Amino acid sequence: MTTTPAPAPRRRPSWAGRNYTLLTAAAIVTNLGSHGALIAAAFAVLDAGGDGGDVGLVAAARTLPLVLFLLIGGAVADRLPRHHVMVAANALNCVSQAAFAGLVIAGEPQLWQMMLLTGLGGVGQAFFGPAAEGMLMSSVSGEQVSRAFAMYRLAMQGAGLGGAALGGLMVAAMGPGWVLAVDAVAFAAAGALRSFLDVSHIPERAPGGGLLSDLRDGWREFTSRPWLWSIVAQFSVVVAVVGAAESVFGPLVARDELGGAGPWGLALGAFGAGTVGGAFLMMRWKPRRLLFAGTLCVFPLAAPSAALAVPLPVAGLAAVMFVSGVAIEVFGVSWMTAMHQEIPEEKLSRVAAYDWFGSIAMVPLATALAGPAESAFGRSASLWGCAALVVLVTAAVLFVPDVRHLTRRTKEVTKVPTPRAAASADAVATTSADAEGPAGRLG
Repeated sequence: MTTTPAPAPRRRPSWAGRNYTLLTAAAIVTNLGSHGALIAAAFAVLDAGGDGGDVGLVAAARTLPLVLFLLIGGAVADRLPRHHVMVAANALNCVSQAAFAGLVIAGEPQLWQMMLLTGLGGVGQAFFGPAAEGMLMSSVSGEQVSRAFAMYRLAMQGAGLGGAALGGLMVAAMGPGWVLAVDAVAFAAAGALRSFLDVSHIPERAPGGGLLSDLRDGWREFTSRPWLWSIVAQFSVVVAVVGAAESVFGPLVARDELGGAGPWGLALGAFGAGTVGGAFLMMRWKPRRLLFAGTLCVFPLAAPSAALAVPLPVAGLAAVMFVSGVAIEVFGVSWMTAMHQEIPEEKLSRVAAYDWFGSIAMVPLATALAGPAESAFGRSASLWGCAALVVLVTAAVLFVPDVRHLTRRTKEVTKVPTPRAAASADAVATTSADAEGPAGRLG
């Protein structure tokens, strides 16, 4: 009597292919290093004799080149093999962080040197981000794409939480220079993983008319979809005011009303835990109307500003931050799913660049105006204003028909939708009654 051997157990789900696994592993490595490095960079500036303003200058030195080069980075990522762009960007980040670490370990780094090296890191991120988003979206297919995006974001958020906690401990034990050195090693390891990505499944791109032509083509793709440009416009305000509330007003409220940095760190940790919980939720929930469900979950992002305006006790603030973390993750997975479904593969990086650019362009202005706003209107009134802006722009987006009606597909399509496909997606797509979700920018 013969028996048929049992099939070998599958080590990973069918949707987690080789590229997806490499991308997720590399993202975990990068986030473990970079979240610790954010803490280390701030303490490196302070240890060198700088003040809060100098910390802000170093942070701005990263944001400015990120804004300036994002659109070019998106066009380049759609013109060249995306994994080559990602590896080159990781190499630049590795070198800049290693140089930053060397200066800090050697002692007496100058402010201009730290700004220059941080700025190089921003350039690397400007090219990396659009390429990575396009690469991730092209690595998954089928009905489980949102589950794949949720798992990816879960890995990123979990690594970010762990990296921030570990980075804080390492800064205290070893000093900021060595934490920056660890981040440089993390970039090298992540770049090595990404060099093994397989792009043979991506059709070779026909040569275009040049970089400007690619940018114009991406702009047409972006503006032809009302759901896309309206939500990016919404998030240009949401990200700016939430960023100002959390980076400027939050620490001030914590210092004056809540007992110092410890309670504020607890609140930020609760937000991070919420993003992890939201990612778990989105692995099971599949909303049929992707953007409608995601946009409803943007309203809770007004709650942290309101909680700081009161201010709520630490436990209440932490609870509000946890809920907002869950909410942004619901939006996040839904957004990624909609982009994957509606944007042609060969234009994903360019469209992602316009998305990123619109979402972060107003952040430096908002943080710069936070101080004058507090002087003119008071801290509490400024925070209530932040909350009101989030509610107003989110409510306005719900008037866009495509946002309310864009529907999840449950079958792969062989032809990419035309520019107006967002408006008619529910008329041409096969849909399911199950629930699911999107991908956000604050998470």
